[in-house]
Amino acid sequence: MTNQHPAPATPLRARMIADMSARNLGPASQTSHLRACKRFASWLGRSPETASPDDVKHFQLHLIESGTSICTRNQTMTGLKFLFRVTLRRHDLAAEVFHLKKPVKVPLVLSRNEVKRVLAMAPGLKARVMLSLAYGCGLRASEVVRLKVGDIDGEQKIIRIVQAKGRKDRNVMLPGDILGLLREWWTQRPASQDTGVPGPERVLFPGYRGKHLSARQISRLFKEAARAAGITKPVTLHTLRHSFATHLLERGVDIRVIQALLGHAKLTTTARYASVATGMIAAVESPLDGLTAAKRRKGRKRAS
Repeated sequence: MTNQHPAPATPLRARMIADMSARNLGPASQTSHLRACKRFASWLGRSPETASPDDVKHFQLHLIESGTSICTRNQTMTGLKFLFRVTLRRHDLAAEVFHLKKPVKVPLVLSRNEVKRVLAMAPGLKARVMLSLAYGCGLRASEVVRLKVGDIDGEQKIIRIVQAKGRKDRNVMLPGDILGLLREWWTQRPASQDTGVPGPERVLFPGYRGKHLSARQISRLFKEAARAAGITKPVTLHTLRHSFATHLLERGVDIRVIQALLGHAKLTTTARYASVATGMIAAVESPLDGLTAAKRRKGRKRAS
């Protein structure tokens, strides 16, 4: 896949783009790495080629003191490390890069009733179909908007997710309710951009100029539905994916199956949903219950 970038402003930028393309980095990663290097160069006031190990140390301190989030700070240093290690071959600079440990947070999830209310308040059929896909199949926003006709396999009742995060393909289930919604949406879907596009390649949710809707647009629709449903939690569209995994776990679905459905590379990533599966947690018998039961049994023996 060819990544589109503006005309390189410097030979160093051109070399870095070539290095990233040669290693098959995705468009999002390339953009993030270039943004990180631009931020470092702006702070440094000169080309990163002239940086010293102390410059790298002081820049990391600057990021922390300026209130940059840990996630953004680590992302920035990942981009710089690629520049130092691969493009500049300055291992002395790469050795100064360190990452901060992100705080472990419990994923925020919605109850089944809350999800039902959000879907009911979706502003229109298109929004209801997209939000149903996000929750009913555990899809990311980018995966929903990129769906094409050929990805839907009504015969086998599956949806093929092609080259998602990490450049991985996977299959997810296609619930009957969602298949019905997709068929209803197809009768209303704008077809002005279909001219010359083979049937399987037609996007399900067309945007402008032959492209699909953006992830930002579906996120905006979710926020609108959540407000209308009276949801006051600080939820995002990704909350539906968290809720999908948590509700499956509570229903007793094997965690490795959930891992495959979500496309997680590591089981530990999926396992975190056990901490918010309230149904499973509530069903666990406390050791205090065992002590109380033993006390009751002892009292009955004395009475007899």
